Amino acid sequence: MKLTLPTPASPLRIGTRGSPLALAQAHETRQRLSTAFDLPEDAFEIVVIKTTGDNRAMIDADRPLKEIGNKGLFTKEIEEAMLKGEIDIAVHSTKDMPVEQPEGLVLDTFLPREDVRDAFISPTLRSIHDLPQGAVVGTSSLRRRAQLLNRRPDLNVVEFRGNVQTRLKKLADGVADCTFLAMAGLRRLQMDEVPATAIAPEDMLPAIAQGTIGIERRSEDSRAAEMLSAIHDLETSQRLAAERSLLAGLDGSCETPIAGLAEIRDGDLHLRGEVLRPDGSEAISEEVTGSAEDGFELGRSMAESLLKQAGPGFFDWR
Repeated sequence: MKLTLPTPASPLRIGTRGSPLALAQAHETRQRLSTAFDLPEDAFEIVVIKTTGDNRAMIDADRPLKEIGNKGLFTKEIEEAMLKGEIDIAVHSTKDMPVEQPEGLVLDTFLPREDVRDAFISPTLRSIHDLPQGAVVGTSSLRRRAQLLNRRPDLNVVEFRGNVQTRLKKLADGVADCTFLAMAGLRRLQMDEVPATAIAPEDMLPAIAQGTIGIERRSEDSRAAEMLSAIHDLETSQRLAAERSLLAGLDGSCETPIAGLAEIRDGDLHLRGEVLRPDGSEAISEEVTGSAEDGFELGRSMAESLLKQAGPGFFDWR
């Protein structure tokens, strides 16, 4: 059956949140589809959808995200719009996506991965290694908080939310000595002026799927499936199969400090994983290597191993 391509009069509708980063990711998706099918960009309509998470995060700007709700808060309205047929596909930061999608939806398209590393941002310090004793560190990430306190229990970690400009102003006002963002976000927003230093994964293992754009669609939408296959990146999907399988096996949520990174080198997939107590008092990590085609099984096996090492009392804080 011949593929019916979208037109400016009947565009393919791309759902997204309205943040600058979300919009940048939606525009990248539109540009890749436009190039792949030699279509004008107005054959693709970007539809901004405000989510419950956006509203609550704005109202409760000083509360930790885990107290506001789970990751689904930032996807629920977008997914409902897709199930109703109001949009055709949805563009997400994959690290914000639950490991399971609602019935009728699939997340099976991933664009080429950007820089996976965290960014250290400070107006006065050059790297994470320069933090003095008792330095005030601002972050809203439970993972980063736990990792920092595990390595440096002397640090004073405070809640630090808001967009890039808000966080930079807080740093300038002396609220904290440093903060952290994702290098991928800074690159996609072309914010070269931000005083950022990339942190090696050996010093701070990134979040599962960090740096990846994921595209969700209705499971029965064959047109969307065929079009998205043209921009899907196989290597990224193999890496994420391992990382998201690890996350699923650990029952990962926004309340669990989990880090993981899969890389493919010389045809082999190398997976590193880490799970921590929220206060950083204990961290358990592991590394495995296997075939790139076996990423899902590698992630599942690593999760089982980490849970066994952690023991029944490790997650008592949940």
